[in-house]
Amino acid sequence: MPQIIRITSEALQATVRRLLPSQQGFGLDLEATNVVTPIIDLTPTAEGSALPEMLQTALSFDDLTTFSITGGSSTIVSTPGFWRVYAMLEVQHPAGSSVDNALSINNGLSTKDIISTISDNFGQDNTISTNIVDIVVLLTAGDSLVGSTTARNNLNGVVRQIADINGNLVNPSGYTSE
Repeated sequence: MPQIIRITSEALQATVRRLLPSQQGFGLDLEATNVVTPIIDLTPTAEGSALPEMLQTALSFDDLTTFSITGGSSTIVSTPGFWRVYAMLEVQHPAGSSVDNALSINNGLSTKDIISTISDNFGQDNTISTNIVDIVVLLTAGDSLVGSTTARNNLNGVVRQIADINGNLVNPSGYTSE
């Protein structure tokens, strides 16, 4: 025999009010039943047409913009949106001097470092270290992603836009949903 049970959890009711704002005016408690009710999920994720986040950020041949900076500064990308940056910074530490390398965002007025390596090497000449960078950055209108290295240092990598400025996902090139 079907039974209807009143649910008096304020936490559950608050969640329903938050997720379903059109249901706030009813003022009734939630209810549960012991009758099995089939539910058909018609969301893009359930049907498989939406790519899971991890796969959506995949690097693909046609979408990559490569960059290589040695002993200087260069704008990597300046298109607004969300960008995945995958790079390797190779630092050669000459004895008796310092090195300064950075991955930064410049808004046209000032620059803020995302990642920087500043080191003084007063030991053995040509000590080499490498750093792997795998980050997502948001560039707004007027922003640019800039890489800079001092002499004998390399910043090599790729960038791929994973979403536009409004958060609309950009799937990897070549991906088609079934």
